[in-house]
Amino acid sequence: MQYRVWLLCLFCATAQAKSVLPEQPVQMLKPEMQQVVASDAKLEVLAEGFSWSEGPVAEPDSGDILFSDVPENKVYRWNETKGLTLYLQPSGYTGLHPQNNRGQGANGLIFNNKNQLVLAQHGDRRLALLAGAKDGVLQYQTLVAAFNGKLLNSPNDVVQQSSGAYYFTDPPYGLAGGDSSAEKQLSVNGVYQLDSAGKLTLLIDNLTRPNGLAFSPNEKWLYVANSDKNAAKWWRYAVNADGSLGQSELLFDATAQAQQQNGLPDGLKVLPSGILLATGPGGVWVLSPQGEHLGTIQTGVAAANVALSADNSWLYITASSYLLRIKLQQPG
Repeated sequence: MQYRVWLLCLFCATAQAKSVLPEQPVQMLKPEMQQVVASDAKLEVLAEGFSWSEGPVAEPDSGDILFSDVPENKVYRWNETKGLTLYLQPSGYTGLHPQNNRGQGANGLIFNNKNQLVLAQHGDRRLALLAGAKDGVLQYQTLVAAFNGKLLNSPNDVVQQSSGAYYFTDPPYGLAGGDSSAEKQLSVNGVYQLDSAGKLTLLIDNLTRPNGLAFSPNEKWLYVANSDKNAAKWWRYAVNADGSLGQSELLFDATAQAQQQNGLPDGLKVLPSGILLATGPGGVWVLSPQGEHLGTIQTGVAAANVALSADNSWLYITASSYLLRIKLQQPG
């Protein structure tokens, strides 16, 4: 009886997922879209049932996908043969700064140039390194937690430059009340650089909701997503030789689309060709390096972030309660 009930539940969940996700997800707007993903490519549900899935990353050695369930303070692992397992709990809130804390976990995840897992921890309000476990308790090493003596808001996304410097965004999503939170110590929602010597520099201070980050393949540009429904935009900044940023340039303004569809500019990745894969209104937007909208991988629910497999043949998408993937075209 229990086995039959489990099968029925599985059937219902699968049917529900199929009813939400588009049968024909690939929207072609320009011929160049065909070079990224086939017009008949399908979305595949790898796992579901999460409160808000985020921050996927491919583990360098195994190819497994790690991703966050932010409200649940967990990081999961998805393996091609073993499926889904819980990997980290807690992932981003270990009890630091308990006053009016929402207790949210990690958001963005990356593996640094030493193949160490780096986490943007909402609840603990820091950028941290997974340092292992002691007596069964996870150990996190703080990389940075304050700017000019004031606590960070809630680090959200992080990338690492070839120089070793980290760049990360710090919106107020992890604070109860957001910008009006009594626990918000910094007046800005910034984009920061943490250099290899440990110096923290505020690079961008005029975005309302800085979120996803990615470098162009040659690291001459830093792309930044602004997750504000009233200013849903992707920006790009020239990267100077010392790692500082030049003037902002608007890549694409999706504010009008954000009024009509679920989802905002959020996580993004860049293919070796320079084409951007960026979550936005309606799903994952495919943008040329010049900001031309080539097409959209429609997800049916709000898409949060994306990750590429090591060979760029698969795109993994965290979207609302799902972990999805879609086959990409192999580069010529």
